[in-house]
Amino acid sequence: MAYQGFAQEYLGMPAVTRAYTTACVLTTAAVQLEFITPFQLYFNPDLIFRKFQIWRLITNFLFFGPLGFSFFFNMIFLYRYCRMLEEGSFRGRTADFVFMFLFGGFLMTLFGLFASLFFLGQAFTIMLVYVWSRRNPYIRMNFFGLLNFQAPFLPWVLMGFSLLLGNSIIIDLLGIAVGHIYYFLEDVFPNQPGGKKLLLTPSFLKMVFDTPEEDPNYNPLPEDRPENQPRDQDQNEQQHPQ
Repeated sequence: MAYQGFAQEYLGMPAVTRAYTTACVLTTAAVQLEFITPFQLYFNPDLIFRKFQIWRLITNFLFFGPLGFSFFFNMIFLYRYCRMLEEGSFRGRTADFVFMFLFGGFLMTLFGLFASLFFLGQAFTIMLVYVWSRRNPYIRMNFFGLLNFQAPFLPWVLMGFSLLLGNSIIIDLLGIAVGHIYYFLEDVFPNQPGGKKLLLTPSFLKMVFDTPEEDPNYNPLPEDRPENQPRDQDQNEQQHPQ
């Protein structure tokens, strides 16, 4: 029964959230089982551009460290806020959600070229949290029963928590900065006088991820129109004449 409940919950996850969290868990499992090592995953511009180890552009977003408190903490927040975004403001807009992933990952990678950052998954999680928090500004939050605050303060609370754990806050600041850039370009600037939408989702992403809408100008053939379809009662009478 527990397995069926977990399987049902897993299959009920929206597609992008399910794909990303699964990739993170499988990557960590592969490291724990020593199939691969973190040295094969981390962000290294020299190995990427000189030895063409292109996979590092992706794998550095998938590894959150060995199994432990930090890993489960990040996974919980990643799953929760990625899913709420996908089922909330991005509902029915999977292509736009994927484009946000690509845009955020691109900016973080650019920053990683000039800084000694090896894994960017935590920054990516903070970016998702930031975008969700700015789009839900009036939701009241409770952090471990200790702090009560409104949603826009959540990324900063998480950064403070990282500081208490002795972690560098550079990665959190990067996630907040990229999240703010996306939020400003997508939600703020287009609504300003003279502003316009600058982040346009490529059409090929819409073709791949979004279900095509019905053409409002479609005119069905006369025999396909509902009013010309025989009713069940008429069909029964034809099949079973008195």
